[in-house]
Amino acid sequence: MKHSVAHDLGLDRARKVTDAAFASYKQKLTKYHPETRWVSDRRAEITFNVKGIRLSGAVEVGPTEIEMELDVPLLFRPFRGVAMGIVEEEIREWVQKAKAGEV
Repeated sequence: MKHSVAHDLGLDRARKVTDAAFASYKQKLTKYHPETRWVSDRRAEITFNVKGIRLSGAVEVGPTEIEMELDVPLLFRPFRGVAMGIVEEEIREWVQKAKAGEV
């Protein structure tokens, strides 16, 4: 499932915002063991564990949007929309922080 969030930060600033968000998630969600690995300047692979199941996805930072993709096993598909909504809300919050000069 792919989802995107529009922004007007430009590519470099959006990458910094994404890095800050990942760092925050790592602190807040330690019980899920979130991991991030940048595979290019614009794309990061992410993984985390929920109830013993490893979930993976990717985030791609563009000049006007941040795209997220999450591979969700069949068992978790009823919760996919809720999860993506939470992620979108977090990204929007980090974009607002960047606009306010907090990132």
